[in-house]
Amino acid sequence: MIKVVLKYIIVWALICSVFSCQEEKNGLLVNNLEEFDQAVANIKPGETITMANGTWKDVELQLTGIGEDGKPIKLQAETPGKVIISGQSNLSFSGEFIEISGLVFKDGYTPTSAVISFRTDVDEVANNSRVTNCVIDGFSNPERFTGDHWVLMYGKNNRFDANSLIGKVNRGVTMAVKMDTEASQENHHIIENNYFGPRPVFGSNEGETLRIGTSHFSRLNSNTIIRNNYFDRVNGEHEIISSKACGNEFTNNVFFECQGTLTMRHGTNTLVENNYFLGNGKPNTGGIRIINEYQTVRKNYLAGLTGRRFRGALVIMNGVPNSPPNRYNQVVDSYMENNIVVNCDYIQLCAGSDEERSATPVGSTFKNNLILGNTNPNPFTIYDDVSGIEFSGNRMSEGLNPPFKEGFETVPLELTKNENGLLAPSSELVDRIEFGPIKLPVTKEEVGASYYPKREIQGSFGVGNKTTVAPGTNTLLHAIESSQSGDILILKNGGEYVMTKYALVNHPLTIQSEEGEKAVILSERQSFFRIQNGGALQFKNIVFDGASSPDQSGNNVITTTYSMNQNYALVIEDCEVKDLDKNHSFDFIKPAKYTFADSVIIVNSKFTNLTGSVLTLDMEVEDIGNYNAENIKIIGSTFTDVQHEIANVYRGGTDESTFGPIMTVKDIQVSNCGHGKRNSANATWRFHGVQDLEVNNVQLTNSKGMDLFMTVGEPITKLSNITFNNSEGLKTNNEPYEAENIVVKK
Repeated sequence: MIKVVLKYIIVWALICSVFSCQEEKNGLLVNNLEEFDQAVANIKPGETITMANGTWKDVELQLTGIGEDGKPIKLQAETPGKVIISGQSNLSFSGEFIEISGLVFKDGYTPTSAVISFRTDVDEVANNSRVTNCVIDGFSNPERFTGDHWVLMYGKNNRFDANSLIGKVNRGVTMAVKMDTEASQENHHIIENNYFGPRPVFGSNEGETLRIGTSHFSRLNSNTIIRNNYFDRVNGEHEIISSKACGNEFTNNVFFECQGTLTMRHGTNTLVENNYFLGNGKPNTGGIRIINEYQTVRKNYLAGLTGRRFRGALVIMNGVPNSPPNRYNQVVDSYMENNIVVNCDYIQLCAGSDEERSATPVGSTFKNNLILGNTNPNPFTIYDDVSGIEFSGNRMSEGLNPPFKEGFETVPLELTKNENGLLAPSSELVDRIEFGPIKLPVTKEEVGASYYPKREIQGSFGVGNKTTVAPGTNTLLHAIESSQSGDILILKNGGEYVMTKYALVNHPLTIQSEEGEKAVILSERQSFFRIQNGGALQFKNIVFDGASSPDQSGNNVITTTYSMNQNYALVIEDCEVKDLDKNHSFDFIKPAKYTFADSVIIVNSKFTNLTGSVLTLDMEVEDIGNYNAENIKIIGSTFTDVQHEIANVYRGGTDESTFGPIMTVKDIQVSNCGHGKRNSANATWRFHGVQDLEVNNVQLTNSKGMDLFMTVGEPITKLSNITFNNSEGLKTNNEPYEAENIVVKK
């Protein structure tokens, strides 16, 4: 009997031991906000709060506690990736030695200024703490221009590592290190092994991915280390990273097809070393920009970058004499050395030189750099006096023109793809500049939350199912409502499709006729199609007819939902638009204010009898650079009896944070256009503030003219083979532009 009792006691002790270990491993499991708050109120060093798997909606989590070195307070997911924080939610924490892991923020947005904040109040910050293996995915405010941040770091000695931040689309820096109180200065934070996933072009300022400090505190030390991160197509604005404090280090990061640069915007004593910038020839991809004093840029690899001016592969800027903190300090005692530049289009020296930015670099060097390629024979652009920069030991490949004879040696153009998939010079040249192995310091697969996929943020045209739609009333409307992302709707040749309701589109969708006679689309509502968040439209071989539209002013064929936060795309190919003449101001494309198109493309199409405009992109009234589309192409098309503008594209203000609009107009015939009494632009073409404009082979007959007004930056404007037959000519503000074969015939 005694042996039996002892046996049960031993078994029970073993069971208790197992449960005790399980409790210590998982900590206190909480299932709702009330239990979470209760656990926080009683938390002690070395203890763990575990959030139960599932969706936590509309929760503002606040954690305050004092852990110890070796005995941190932990907040974790029951299973990493299985705790979904959604709705209007956020997390703030403060104290000492706190560690947070495994949480996913998606399907919502923060009701405050941050999703994750390293403080709970102005004077309550986190120190010696860590956020790891967490995800913020698409957690953006639905109002595009309502600003917030995803991560705000305060305090000192904190670490943000192995996290994934994917797809921010509203105003505000994705992640920022704040220094607005003494408790957050000289912070020595570490930001490493994170995945910064795609961020689309924002089309305005405040679209940075990472910012360290602000101009007000830029002359103080942050001493933040940013290393081993992967920046994947983060295109918000031309500053991918904006370093605005002293003593920061950027090492071993990868920038993949990013439009913009790592910018030393303010602050001094910055180190930028062994970073890899891979542009792959994508537009506006950039490298490294030096501003201010005592900056060091060395042993970086830059390849396939196309950006110019502030977005060059290597950029040294002019400064403002006696600059205030928020402008541009002169470059002093700074170094660009031992970098490898492969097939990059632009290296810019004294960039930004103008009447204000007149302080040229001094005491600086451009030394032992290796510049190879054949994409641009004249990669150097020199805007001002570079006598304050020492050039020595640089090597350029045959076919490239050096800016000076001294300091540059010509070497053979020898590039081979190495075992790491990167274009590499000969080992002899690499050894001469003491660069070391050419190999990515970190790969996309090695960074970010271990359990979370590195998803795309936008769908594509033509990758879904094909569905044939019968002619009739609302048959097309029902097909749109039943469609999925990437689907193709095939309309019958010559079929007539009438819609009695708005066609709402919230994913990429292609609508096209069978080969041969075009199908006809009509609508009884003020708009035919309304693109919503996530939506994009491609039309092929379609007739748009205004015959069934209501007799009221301000109709349109395609518009967008007001202030949606996701970019859209629109393609019109081999289409005909006719008789948009019910009342006045019947436009073809008129998006809502605060919406933004990645691209608007019109190809091989015919437009006849419109009382409004074809393309209206002039919604900005604030003149701060909030333009409406990045890439615009109008090619191979004809326009007859269009009363307002064919295209009215406007970018106001003088902000230099963005790239566009970028516009091509080519092979165009215009007849009897622009004469409507409500044509406020008084022109058929209005290009205001377009940053990159090409107009070629355009014939205007009996029409209003073309207005060109160049504003911010150094716009590239090329006009050629334009004929004005009995039409008003070209009006400009006399800024420089290239013009060839501009003919005015009366």
